[in-house]
Amino acid sequence: MGGLAFGLIVEGAVAILLMLTIGYCYVLNVRLKRLHADRDALRAMITDLVRATDMANGAIQGMKQTAAEADAQLQARLQEAEGFNTSIAQHVHAGNSLLEKISQIAKTAREAEAEKGLPAREQYTPEAPRQPKARNALSQLDRYTRSKGEAA
Repeated sequence: MGGLAFGLIVEGAVAILLMLTIGYCYVLNVRLKRLHADRDALRAMITDLVRATDMANGAIQGMKQTAAEADAQLQARLQEAEGFNTSIAQHVHAGNSLLEKISQIAKTAREAEAEKGLPAREQYTPEAPRQPKARNALSQLDRYTRSKGEAA
């Protein structure tokens, strides 16, 4: 009988170990299913991330291209403005030179009239009513040359 009890104990132990193995396999199966589900979700997330990265790269390239075009247009406008600035400066300088020459001529003409003893010219001339702008310009020039003469 001792052999029978020992055989029964061994068979019981094997049965218990077999049930534990089956339970452990069930737990592993559940975990593997969860892992596969997580892997699929991770794969979908990675796909979305790659797609978003591609879209961001495309947007960055578009922004770089737009910035380069804006920079080129700004440079062109800046060069054009510098050209206008130079042109205006030249015109102002030429205008100042011309004004100085005209004032010198007017001053010389007044001095020549004064030396000859001629009376000073009046502002009114017969052509003046027909050309008020010219008369105003001449009177302003005369005032300017007088003020230049007084300042010097």
